[in-house]
Amino acid sequence: MDRTARMSEKYISRSPAIAARRLGDEMLIMSAADSTLFSLNPVATCIWQAADGRTPLSQIVERHVCTEFEIDPEEAYRDAAGFVEELAQHGILRISDDPEPEGPAAGEMP
Repeated sequence: MDRTARMSEKYISRSPAIAARRLGDEMLIMSAADSTLFSLNPVATCIWQAADGRTPLSQIVERHVCTEFEIDPEEAYRDAAGFVEELAQHGILRISDDPEPEGPAAGEMP
């Protein structure tokens, strides 16, 4: 991961205002705000599942995406950042410059 990406690290978490269901290796997510339905491919599902608000996006890409899929880390991070931005615009994911405090992430049982 390049130094610039680490300096501007982002933390992502799942919005509580969604409904999600895993079907095989894909995830279906519906926004409660506007009933928009998203179908995530296996790579996007991997990112979605790791979005706990406490793990930096670069680590999610490094630990999950690059280990499960054969992809260049720089390319994987760029693609992940774009995916995260898109879902954040729809209120599906939340992006923060700081990690969330300890506790259950959205969509997890306490």
